[in-house]
Amino acid sequence: MASKFIAIVAGVGPGTGAAVARKFAASYPVVLLARNPENFESLAKEINGNGGKAIGIGTDISDSKSVNAAFEKIEKEFGPGVSAAAAVFNASGRFVRKPFLELTEDDFTAGLDVSGKGAFLFSKATLPLLLKGVEEGSKYPPSLIFTGATASVRGSAHMSSFASGKFALRALSQSLAREFGPKGVHVSHAIIDGVIDIPRTKEWLKDAPADAKLSADGIAEVYWQLHTQHRSTFAWEIDLRPFIEKW
Repeated sequence: MASKFIAIVAGVGPGTGAAVARKFAASYPVVLLARNPENFESLAKEINGNGGKAIGIGTDISDSKSVNAAFEKIEKEFGPGVSAAAAVFNASGRFVRKPFLELTEDDFTAGLDVSGKGAFLFSKATLPLLLKGVEEGSKYPPSLIFTGATASVRGSAHMSSFASGKFALRALSQSLAREFGPKGVHVSHAIIDGVIDIPRTKEWLKDAPADAKLSADGIAEVYWQLHTQHRSTFAWEIDLRPFIEKW
């Protein structure tokens, strides 16, 4: 029997976003949001071909009109009474690493537009669906999960743009956890401390031992564990890193 609850993943690419979508697609229809449709087309085809249900929607998560249009499509596809079991914010803005005095305004806002404003827009759109999931008795607590980074808690030199966005994301998630946890929505923030093993990082850490990079499937497994936590033991923040990562 198909689930009446859906999962929504923003920031679907070949790494964590795809792995999370596959994991949650085993239990729910999934909505895949990405700016570039090429990032979700093959994944949606794969999930649908394996007996699941997935739809992809081209979305600029930092633009309110684009986000509103995406959620109108979700309502059209699943009906006006659609409820969400999970929403995962995995989007990240353009990575900028420059000395501060060389940053332009556009460089600085590159971090905030997606990680700050985008997370705000995604939360505004998904929380009503998650609260509806609470009302309708989702098997597991409806969950809003944010993907953070080392820069969520440490602003390194030359990383002021990226760190500002990630600090904003973490602050938003903490505030939402305190507001919506008592209403039954599990809001959590995952600090991804290390390099994720994806095609783009294939040549990185070539001389390092096995498992020196984070497994995208492993991250997805932890996100599922967060989603299925009992409400008597909600975790707001968790940090993940390879066993050899210095911290």
